[in-house]
Amino acid sequence: MKKVIFVSSSGGHLTEILSLSELFKEYEYLLVTEKIDITKSLQGQYNIDYLVYGPNRNIFKYLVNFFKNIVRCIKIVRKFKPDTIVTTGAQVGGIMCTIGKIFGAKIIYIESVARINTLSKTGKLVYKFADKFYVQWDALTKKYKKCEYIGRLI
Repeated sequence: MKKVIFVSSSGGHLTEILSLSELFKEYEYLLVTEKIDITKSLQGQYNIDYLVYGPNRNIFKYLVNFFKNIVRCIKIVRKFKPDTIVTTGAQVGGIMCTIGKIFGAKIIYIESVARINTLSKTGKLVYKFADKFYVQWDALTKKYKKCEYIGRLI
């Protein structure tokens, strides 16, 4: 059975990734998101692992957490050995995709529904090496040739 990591930051990105939860049944999967109070409630419902929440209000704390997440993503990818990584962003999705690509995983990026006219910062990064890049607004396919329109997830 193929192994897939579904990864996103908390909040709306997580809502989008959870809209794909029917796919979880088709794979040996791992859901990865930031560890905050609301995401802790997902334990028991999903095969889940956590990254450090990294708000960018304090640049020092942000950088420390950023590097912690790089190390954590390496550990997760080495242990789980995914064939594919699927993400809706944001930052933690970009980190996981970058690490996953280095370790040979296929990368599927789904740009957030909030991105109507341009790609997000994470989207612009992952666009360069994603195996599949999906958008939820058709207008983006005219600006970014690699994008495929899939309609809205939510």
